[in-house]
Amino acid sequence: AGVTDGFIGNRMLEEYVRQSLFMLDEGALPQQVDRALYDWGLAMGPFAMYDLAGNDIGYDIRKRRRVERPHEHYSAIADRVVELGRFGQKTNKGFYRYEPGSRTPIPDPEIDRLVIEYSKEIGVVRRPITDREIVERSIFALVNEGAKILEEGFALRASDIDAVYLTGYGFPAYRGGPMFYADTVGLKYVLERMAEFARGRYGEYWKPAALLTRLAAEGKRFNA
Repeated sequence: AGVTDGFIGNRMLEEYVRQSLFMLDEGALPQQVDRALYDWGLAMGPFAMYDLAGNDIGYDIRKRRRVERPHEHYSAIADRVVELGRFGQKTNKGFYRYEPGSRTPIPDPEIDRLVIEYSKEIGVVRRPITDREIVERSIFALVNEGAKILEEGFALRASDIDAVYLTGYGFPAYRGGPMFYADTVGLKYVLERMAEFARGRYGEYWKPAALLTRLAAEGKRFNA
């Protein structure tokens, strides 16, 4: 892995995180997002993951990002959760609540209200979000950033990216890693879905990596 901000895994994860929060803005709730991705095969969904890691860690990263990249968009929901003192499992409250001594996430109506009120505050009319959209927006965000990392030379091969996600990020082994999974569904399909997402809110985050576009046009795969 070359030296890029977040190296391979966390650089990709930042776009996954961004989309998970945008989906809360648009109509989903944390437990729906987590359930869809868990059922798809991930070890845990993003909001359970944030609570495990500590929501204050992401909060500090976003504060740095706002200075470094003031043009970028982030949902404020995660910040609001932290500002309520809900740091995750270590405080027994985060995106979920936890019984003392338990790591089992329990959906919390307080968070549901926070999410719904934030959508109103920013003028977004909430809509139903399907499990398919949750999975594809999450995984294809990883794939597109992984393609950028490849084309910039910070990863030597697509299978190295897959190894990172299989060994360090709870990606299901039977899916083969994010880049391999993109190969299995077809890069042309990935691009088509990204084009649909680009017509939605903050669609600029779905600009495809040049490598992804080229490989799809040539009928090729990340993992040759």
